[in-house]
Amino acid sequence: MSGELAGIHHITAIAGDPQRNLDFYTGLLGLRLVKLTVNFDDPESYHLYYGDALGHPGSILTFFAWPGARAGREGAGQINQIALSVPADALAFWRERLQRAAVAAAETTTGFDERALTFRDPDGLALMLVAAQGDSRPAWEAGPVPAQSAIRGTYAVTLWEELPAGTAQLLTETMGLRLLTQVGDVARYAFGAGAPGALVDVRDLLSRAGRRPLRDRHRAARLRHG
Repeated sequence: MSGELAGIHHITAIAGDPQRNLDFYTGLLGLRLVKLTVNFDDPESYHLYYGDALGHPGSILTFFAWPGARAGREGAGQINQIALSVPADALAFWRERLQRAAVAAAETTTGFDERALTFRDPDGLALMLVAAQGDSRPAWEAGPVPAQSAIRGTYAVTLWEELPAGTAQLLTETMGLRLLTQVGDVARYAFGAGAPGALVDVRDLLSRAGRRPLRDRHRAARLRHG
């Protein structure tokens, strides 16, 4: 059995209202509700799992739902954006779909020359749909989004760091990722060949002159944004 990590297995965040979260991720984004269970450390709260038809590793987003929880703040020491993979020609479909749902979305190009849409979920979590080349993962055929445009799974996550050297050491020396490239204040690391779902971007918050430190804001990871 190989000890190498293949990519991102799943990503967990925190939500407020569970029904609103369910409606957004299944009804709008078209993910499948793979499993509905409880937070075993807090059995009175839901734990929702979304993914593809079979819940493959790399397709899973999960949320602990705590209605009424204080909203988190974006800052250092947490994942601040989740990028999901869609087919290379699907961005026009998604732009229209999000617009019809009154979800504000912005077209952008990432620092790595990827075409994308950025938007936020109902709790303010930053999301990105990336027009991925060569993502052969299957779509959920029975979902509310046509299979030819549907989300394939995780593309990348973006971490914000004030002292990225320690994170770089953990990613490369302990977890076996490799540095692919760096553009501006963002370094991209990859598991294996760096396929969609195997990318970790680390943004250095203090690399730009005049940027104000965000110390202690890592505590926001325990709040709304996961």
